[in-house]
Amino acid sequence: KIRRGEITETDFEKLVACSQTMQKIPLFIDQTGGISIAQLAARARRLKRQRGLDVIVIDYIQLLQGSSAKASQNRVQEITEITTGLKALGKELGVPIIALSQLSRQVESRDDKRPQLSDLRESGSIEQDADVVLFVYREEYYLKNKEPKPGTLEYTQWETDMNEVRGKAEVIIAKQRHGPTGTVSLAFTGEFTRFSNLAAEHHLPERYE
Repeated sequence: KIRRGEITETDFEKLVACSQTMQKIPLFIDQTGGISIAQLAARARRLKRQRGLDVIVIDYIQLLQGSSAKASQNRVQEITEITTGLKALGKELGVPIIALSQLSRQVESRDDKRPQLSDLRESGSIEQDADVVLFVYREEYYLKNKEPKPGTLEYTQWETDMNEVRGKAEVIIAKQRHGPTGTVSLAFTGEFTRFSNLAAEHHLPERYE
């Protein structure tokens, strides 16, 4: 609405109230680009000491840099240094670290585009060091790009399939060091990028392994 110039006075009042609330939230954002794992660790330790620290979120892991020595060798070794450093930092500070990761392009070449551990970019050390690996998958995202010509039998089937997956997402628990793996179905509201529990009548049985 803001970008389209459609914000109302009521909307603006809500924005002001929300911004005032957010100012009081103990959330610290560091937008420094190309930060090294050593710099991240130093800043996290300082924040822990001065303000307290409960969780670290990294968006995303491939934007971090390792030491210059590792960088001069190859990116896989550099990512290994980064993931090892993150795991050690989490243990040192006693906080969970949530790190987003890019996927390799090979997932787009498969018929079933559900992500797998092997799809993690520079995946070896990420898969090894992470305690939990979660993937988000939405069939609706891929299916909507395959819309057939209206009025055909293919379109009727496509419409049926779209109704089945519209507004739904899967969270794939690909790795969990201390628990089961499997898939959980959730509702997805694209307008707000919001995930929530499905209504009982639309809830699919979770699949665990």
